[in-house]
Amino acid sequence: MPIDEPVIEKETKAKDALDLPWNVVVHNDPVNLMSYVTMVFQRVFGYSHERARRHMLEVHHQGRSVVWSGAREPAELYVQQLHGYLLLATLEKSA
Repeated sequence: MPIDEPVIEKETKAKDALDLPWNVVVHNDPVNLMSYVTMVFQRVFGYSHERARRHMLEVHHQGRSVVWSGAREPAELYVQQLHGYLLLATLEKSA
């Protein structure tokens, strides 16, 4: 009797969800100075002053900015770091 080829199951949705690109979003707040937010983006992400300022202005004018996108684990670390600087940051799945 012949042996059937093994059936390879598709990976679980939980694994797929972890692999999706995740966005680190910084939201506007009435507390932090614009210069402070710019400095935090430079320290946390290593952004140039110009790039950090662009993100800060996007936060200021549009209420939010996607400051980083990538794997979930480093994204969670970035959110924690931003919270440590008292910025309002969240993690969301990339569309």
